Amino acid sequence: MRPKVYIETTIPSFYHCGRKDPESVAMHHWTREWWDQRRTEFFLATSAAALLEIENGHHPLAAARLEFLHSLPLLSLDEEAVEIAQIYIDRLVMPRDQTGDALHLALASWHKCDILLTWNCKHLANYRKTQQIRRINTALGIHIPELLTPLELLNHESDL
Repeated sequence: MRPKVYIETTIPSFYHCGRKDPESVAMHHWTREWWDQRRTEFFLATSAAALLEIENGHHPLAAARLEFLHSLPLLSLDEEAVEIAQIYIDRLVMPRDQTGDALHLALASWHKCDILLTWNCKHLANYRKTQQIRRINTALGIHIPELLTPLELLNHESDL
């Protein structure tokens, strides 16, 4: 069975990225490489929360980013996931935005995604946050997704 991967907003943002700084160019390259060459190894899903976050951003590339996500199945926005997001916020693990990082993490956890794929290394794919998230999810009795970047899923042959 293919691992289930929740795609949050930074993935289409870096797939369709116009920034020219070296870090953004590298992230753009790795995102495209993973998407174009490896995504079929996984079952991908997103949520209405991701679509709304992109729509509300009013970015010039928003249409392309939305199109990117529209091909994916949407995880349901259950009341339980909203409550879990609030717990992450209340425990100061995630920023106070109830429709952002906390909700993406809650959806990936509630829907038992194996991986939450992100370039958000400040709030999500962050070692310091991982321990806090594990404790909270364990206490709640819910799944703990891996918080990874596309680079971590590329499986370069040089790594073998």
